[in-house]
Amino acid sequence: MCDTMVATGSVTADGVTLFGKNSDREPNEAHELIFVDAADHGPTGTATVRCTYMEIPQVPHTYAVLLAKPFWIWGAEMGVNEHGVVIGNEAVFTKVTYGKAEGLIGMDMLRLGLERGATAEAALDVITTLLAEHGQSGNCGFRNKLFYHNSFLIADPAEAWVLETAGPHWAARRIDGIYAISNRLSITDTWDLASPDLVQHAIDRGWCKGRDDFSFAGCYSDRIYSTFSDAANRRKRTLELLNAQRGRITPATVMAALRDHGAEAKAGDWHPDRGLIGTTVCAHAGYGPARGAQTTGSMVSHLDADHPTHFLTGTAAPCTSLFKPLWHDVPLPDMGARPCGTADPDSLFWRHERLHRQLLHDAPAGLALIEEERDGVEAAWIEEAVELAAADPATRGAFAARCLEQAQEVETRWLSRVTEAGLRDRRRYLYKRAWQGWEREALAPSG
Repeated sequence: MCDTMVATGSVTADGVTLFGKNSDREPNEAHELIFVDAADHGPTGTATVRCTYMEIPQVPHTYAVLLAKPFWIWGAEMGVNEHGVVIGNEAVFTKVTYGKAEGLIGMDMLRLGLERGATAEAALDVITTLLAEHGQSGNCGFRNKLFYHNSFLIADPAEAWVLETAGPHWAARRIDGIYAISNRLSITDTWDLASPDLVQHAIDRGWCKGRDDFSFAGCYSDRIYSTFSDAANRRKRTLELLNAQRGRITPATVMAALRDHGAEAKAGDWHPDRGLIGTTVCAHAGYGPARGAQTTGSMVSHLDADHPTHFLTGTAAPCTSLFKPLWHDVPLPDMGARPCGTADPDSLFWRHERLHRQLLHDAPAGLALIEEERDGVEAAWIEEAVELAAADPATRGAFAARCLEQAQEVETRWLSRVTEAGLRDRRRYLYKRAWQGWEREALAPSG
């Protein structure tokens, strides 16, 4: 499950649109960051591109993209292109039959939208055209098969859109202000663009009588899966957090929302081992039928019209991670080996997992040991990154590399601090057993 949010310039502190997303996947489904250069591919029809499961015709030119993705998928959960277009996707559950053949999945469409769309609306058109030509189909789960449809939050420095789909059917709305999506349809009876048969298909199925009583979310949603995803509560929470800072929203505000563990955490009454269903915006996997996913990567974008700046963790659990400044036109600093589904200390994702999984033994006490320094380091990075956004690529690249190096030093210090604190393992039995199982699968030391 995931959460994605946007605040357009009309409600932010500096008038710049802000975007944020948590990507929630299986605990061992390592997240990676990649940079792909712009490229020319020849006239239309002369080349193809291999996506996760299938090949489709390539376009003459693709834009440079910075992507955050599950390691085994060609597409991405979130990313940005050289024109400052940013997209995040969500799994949504609908009454329309899921395609299970190996086709295009939502993450592929997201990447293709970024590679081919120079504006938010153009990227939306890319995705809806792909949907009409190829549909959406295929397993989206790592070890556990999972089939779903997709919603997308798409923004650029000038505009933002929400696009939601149910099979080949879709609706889209232009956004001004604050908007958030989670794992359920949010568009009801108002939209700016839609597939031509959106309402008629619902009438034909008996889901409504006509346009007057039609709601996209009301007619098309699978209520059982949408409910068990706890998407309504998470979306409500992100909207509350952003609206509370309306007019004062900064990148740090969005980062804090992505790290949120709910009102219970504010009252000191939260631990990730509680509950068989439901989760918080900063998702932590646990025991239970709807607790199999955690936040494996997070992203915040400051979409300045001339010089967008992005902050990505590349690691799990934003509450335990640092958002590192990056740019779409600067190659990534060395992050070590590409991650996979088993522990590899040479990769950024798995190095961080030592800290993350140790903190889970007593998450509230462990987080208290790192939160102040975490927020202070990030505040300095945010300020300097935004100031450097207009600098030459070499200067920004050197800064990004220094921040990554500092992040590694800080996290090594945190691990020592947590270990030396001798925190008691407070995990409840079933929650502890679930994590021991994931650690065995990852060939990681069990705790």
